[in-house]
Amino acid sequence: MLKTLSKCIREFKLVTILSPIFVTFEVILECLLPFTISQLGDAISKGNGLWGTWESFETYGVGQFAIVLVLMSVASLVCGMLSGIFCAKASTGFARNLRKDMYYKVQDFSFENIDKFSTPSLVTRMTTDVTNVQMAFMMIIRVAVRSPMMMIFSVVMAFVMGGELAWIFIAVIPPLAFILFFIMWKTMPLFHRVFKKYDNLNESIQENIGGIRVVKSYVRGDFEKEKFDRAATDVQMDFTKAERILAWNNPSMQLFFYGVLSTILFLGSYLIFEGTGKALTVWSVSQLIVYGMQILMSLMMFSMVFAMITMSIESSRRICEILKEESTLHDPENPVFEVQDGSIDFENVSFKYATTAERNVLENINLHIHSGETIGIIGGTGSSKTSLVNLISRLYDVTEGSVKVGGRDVREYDLTALRNQVAVVLQKNVLFSGTIKENLRWGDPDATDEELIEACRLAQADDFIRSFPDGYDTYIEQGGTNVSGGQKQRLCIARALLKKPKILILDDSTSAVDTHTDALIRKAFREFIPSTTKIIIAQRTSSVEDADRIIILDNGRVDAIGSHEELLDKNKIYTEVYRTQNKGGKAISSLGEMSEGGEENA
Repeated sequence: MLKTLSKCIREFKLVTILSPIFVTFEVILECLLPFTISQLGDAISKGNGLWGTWESFETYGVGQFAIVLVLMSVASLVCGMLSGIFCAKASTGFARNLRKDMYYKVQDFSFENIDKFSTPSLVTRMTTDVTNVQMAFMMIIRVAVRSPMMMIFSVVMAFVMGGELAWIFIAVIPPLAFILFFIMWKTMPLFHRVFKKYDNLNESIQENIGGIRVVKSYVRGDFEKEKFDRAATDVQMDFTKAERILAWNNPSMQLFFYGVLSTILFLGSYLIFEGTGKALTVWSVSQLIVYGMQILMSLMMFSMVFAMITMSIESSRRICEILKEESTLHDPENPVFEVQDGSIDFENVSFKYATTAERNVLENINLHIHSGETIGIIGGTGSSKTSLVNLISRLYDVTEGSVKVGGRDVREYDLTALRNQVAVVLQKNVLFSGTIKENLRWGDPDATDEELIEACRLAQADDFIRSFPDGYDTYIEQGGTNVSGGQKQRLCIARALLKKPKILILDDSTSAVDTHTDALIRKAFREFIPSTTKIIIAQRTSSVEDADRIIILDNGRVDAIGSHEELLDKNKIYTEVYRTQNKGGKAISSLGEMSEGGEENA
């Protein structure tokens, strides 16, 4: 885990090293200050005066000690400031690299990898978990270096000044260390559990915000509040339990601190009054107490680091899960970069989403689609229509058999080259925040304004775009919330057309437009992109009735293939769907004649 995370330090290695170096200088200077003050006290006791000589500490006067103390304090301050600056740069840079590496990794994931991690979990890992690891990293390169070094140097100086009396400090370290390890051992399982519950909490938030219209239309606000309250309370209970255990940390430290302080005062005073502590003076005992405070404060800081590291270990593990996850889809050693044409061949294809799944989603599929054909796909919910077309652009790999595009197995292609030639428009496609032009240029970043307009005309989007005050410069809100469902689908079709693909897949992507507009879009496809293979998944038979061939899917199997007339004559499923949709006769006909403006107003 440390090896994986350390790779994200990269260009911040220098500041990561400089921070503990300057911390070390700061600690050394801080530990020498009490010793110097003790020497100052002895000089005052000896009557060295304001200005002694510069021969040795024993001959220094108050003036010399004042200069030395000021220089040491300023040097310690500068070292502390530099250490803090370097630490801030290192920790924030480390967190930036962590987020970037995780985000890039997710971008390379196959759908199978993404299915393994839920969206709320990925969000939690890139936000809360990274913040926890950033805080731990900051403490490790500064506080975790400062605390043990302060303790070591303070103990050494305590022995120099207090002799055997310093063994008191050594005596308290083992029980304090035991308490720290005990607290860590008890809280680790709680933090392991609580971060999983964070995922559930984020999932509740995401579902509620994403489906807020449904929540309000069904008046389920109170139910969603109760669900969120349960998730939040669950997280609170685990955190409260962990905090109760961590709360023992400070009282334990305080107990040992005041115990050591009392012991030092009692024994130091006794030895001075009795005269048995030859090297001990009032000044040395007072500074010995300072060293005792430094030792115990360093232990207290170290306990805070311990608590932060304890919390971050689980976060680190969750981050490493993402960084170590390898995509299930890989480019071959010698990939093919050119797709010859839009022909598609399914040869004995079977597919399931997970190796542990009991049965295949698609079973023994054999299809041969010629380049430039228009293919319709009809099937009930759960008949695996989308699963079938996902294999064409290699969003998943087949379990058995092979899928060929342009005469080659899709696994032989460079993934980017293949997907640039297979454009997919989903029923719930996404528009991003930005202007219409910016959204359209996702299809082709170098497209001219004329090409944008031509694609929008084919997708029957040009008219409504021009009706906006800003036309093609109209700003689209996040998720396309300021355009209708039909407008959004047509913009997504135009975006796909700008890729100039050899294969165009419409996955129920005209479901939100009226039948008249749907027919105009299909007519434009026939006339302007005749060489592009077009696959239309639809629920309406009217959307596919003029296709060259129509495929009927039923429970992951091909039930029938044929033209509209052939299937009406021979296929029970297609006939039933057609008659159900057209039994309204006049009503459906009038819907088909609905105007463009009527659809948008509706």
